[in-house]
Amino acid sequence: MPHIDAQDLAARYAAVWNEPDPDQRRKAVSDLWAPDGVHVLQPPQEMIEEARRIGFAQPALTARGLDELEARVARAHEEFVATGEYTFRAAPDTAVALEDVVTFRWQTVLVASGEVTGGGLEFVTVDEDGRISRDYQFPGR
Repeated sequence: MPHIDAQDLAARYAAVWNEPDPDQRRKAVSDLWAPDGVHVLQPPQEMIEEARRIGFAQPALTARGLDELEARVARAHEEFVATGEYTFRAAPDTAVALEDVVTFRWQTVLVASGEVTGGGLEFVTVDEDGRISRDYQFPGR
C-alpha cells in the first residue's frame, strides 16, 4: 500500500471539481480515480424521502468508471462553479488516512464573499496506485 498524503489527496479532490478546462478536468479525473473507480453520492433529503415513498429503503446515486466519473464532475462544475457563484475546497486540516482509507471534509464557498455555504464528508478508499477506488460522498455532513 502506498503512503497516502491525505491533505494532498483532499486538495486534488476539491480541485478537480473546480477545473474549467474539459481536457484538464478529464486528465485530473483519470489521475485521481482508478479506471474502475466508483463514486457514490448520498442523495438530497427530498430525493431520499421520495424514494422511500415509492419503496426504496436507502437510495444512492452512483457513477462507475472514468467516463461516468468525468460526466459527474463536469455536471457539478457546470451547475456550481462555471456560473462564477461557487467554488469547492478541502476544509483545512480535516483529511486523515488510515491504511487505504482517507476521510476529509469539503466546503462550498461563495466566490464573491468567501462565505462557506455548504459542504460535506468524503470517505474514500485508494488502490495500490494511490488512486480512488471507492468514493462515498455525504453532502451536508
